[in-house]
Amino acid sequence: MFSIRSEGYTGKGEALGQEHNMNLSDISVIIPTLNAAAGLPGALAAVAGVGEVIVVDGGSRDGTVAAAGSARVVQGARGRGTQFAAGIAAARHPWLLLLHADTRLAPEWRGAALRLMQAGEAKAGYFRLSFDSADPRARRLERVVAWRSRVFGLPYGDQGLLIHRALLDRAGGMRPLPLMEDVDLARRLGRGRLVALDATALTSPVRYERDGWRRRSLRNLGCLALWFLGVPPRLIAKLYA
Repeated sequence: MFSIRSEGYTGKGEALGQEHNMNLSDISVIIPTLNAAAGLPGALAAVAGVGEVIVVDGGSRDGTVAAAGSARVVQGARGRGTQFAAGIAAARHPWLLLLHADTRLAPEWRGAALRLMQAGEAKAGYFRLSFDSADPRARRLERVVAWRSRVFGLPYGDQGLLIHRALLDRAGGMRPLPLMEDVDLARRLGRGRLVALDATALTSPVRYERDGWRRRSLRNLGCLALWFLGVPPRLIAKLYA
């Protein structure tokens, strides 16, 4: 497992319970990418003003690295869990915002993030999922996602996750899994340490439109069931693909 400690972050002056006057410069945004040139600029524009943005690329061939612009680009082995772990290891700041390349945070995310940060590092926050689609099936799925996140404490990666590295460390870090890294981390954090942030994460509906809203949802549910049954993530990844 990648260590979430990095040479760029020493933790000096960051004793637990002593953080105050936090601001967006205390955030490292980490975005794993693979052929994400189309959506990445929007994701980056939405998080402008943070301490740093790290794009961890898994071998893109479509101009993703060029689309990263001024973001710091780190090369990582393909797989979201592995790429997130590499980005966390490289991050310089105490707060980590884990974000997908096809997700754009609404402007109000900044205020929601600061409120969580001012409260201390005991909880991690996820955003309210919204699909960039007018399809009524998107609205129904959004309600299901909100219910799942609230009742079971299972926000997915496309909702983003803002977490202090100390809390991530206590939960066991980001495991370099090829799939289900978001579920794995959410389960280790537990529902009591996850809070819904009052801001929207607008995500691409492309996969649902391509595969069918019902079919894609059922496939995701099947992968979740297999994970809970103990099927290795590498095997679930093959089925998912």
